[in-house]
Amino acid sequence: MTKDKWLLIRDYVFAWTLALIVYNLVRSVGTIEIDGIQLSTQQGLLVSPFFGMLFGVVFGFAQMTFERLYDKRTALPKLFLLRLLLSLVVLLLATIAAFITFIFLLEMGDLKFSEFIFNPPIFVFYGYILLIDILISLLRQVSLMLGPGTLKKLFLGQFYQPREEERVFMFLDLKSSTEMAEKLGHFKYSRMIQDCFDDLAVVTKTEAEIYQYVGDEAVLTWHKGPGLKDKNCIHAFYRFKAQINTREDHYLKAYGHKPFFKAGLNIGKVTVAEVGKVKKEIAYHGDTINTAARIQGKCNDFNSELLISKELKDALGEDFDFETNHMGHIPLKGKANEVSIFSVEEKP
Repeated sequence: MTKDKWLLIRDYVFAWTLALIVYNLVRSVGTIEIDGIQLSTQQGLLVSPFFGMLFGVVFGFAQMTFERLYDKRTALPKLFLLRLLLSLVVLLLATIAAFITFIFLLEMGDLKFSEFIFNPPIFVFYGYILLIDILISLLRQVSLMLGPGTLKKLFLGQFYQPREEERVFMFLDLKSSTEMAEKLGHFKYSRMIQDCFDDLAVVTKTEAEIYQYVGDEAVLTWHKGPGLKDKNCIHAFYRFKAQINTREDHYLKAYGHKPFFKAGLNIGKVTVAEVGKVKKEIAYHGDTINTAARIQGKCNDFNSELLISKELKDALGEDFDFETNHMGHIPLKGKANEVSIFSVEEKP
């Protein structure tokens, strides 16, 4: 279980607990079911956290299974059928758990399971469970589209007004992309980019946030603390490189070529703000980002896969477990002053 998976389970448990508390309040406060079995408000509030944890864990693992199969490009009809079957299995387990709860809380030892599952009000419960499952799954997909944590930040309006942050940025670009696109054709080339950016998920282990995908380029960012901690921003590049290397046979078989990437990094202050009216997202602006992009553009000139600014090297400290070489003070397009750049390599 990785940190991301634990966070997914946490979010599912919270969402299901909240959903069941709302269901209990709507169904029990000020109402009486004439032909049904009903928990009191107090009893409902008592069992909601238990069922919230049960539903959250089981539906959370079902969602993980769904996402793992989705990442493997499983056919969509088969994928959605499997997701529906998983939901129905969970619903059956939830019904059994609810039946046991009713027997113990209401002391209905003579209540038969067949009577319980076909009791008219229970069908409302079935529909509610499936509806909440669909809504949570949709929110999960929106969250994945925006990036981890972004949806919550948008809901809370954290960046409604621009604010300043100190961050590390990495611009990661595919080497010889034009040549490969011509050789593979646009469709096969796009599939290769899909595979590469699927493998890029490994950088989340270094607390990286994937800010943007732009063609065959990805932009990663860290808050200053997590980015500098344990040299995370440097290790992210080499984790990605190692992941590509472990799948070398796949790339050679599928595309006749193993992709290589180059990267440029910089640290500094940026302005972050919520932008867009029709399509909202959190955007970063500032010279720090422009400089990181320009540094990455110099990788080919110095035949280096990883270049960093002097500001980032100084921030990382003296205890640097990589080999660095000063490439000089380099003029960068769009900047009046030259920038001091270092190449980075893994130690033998």
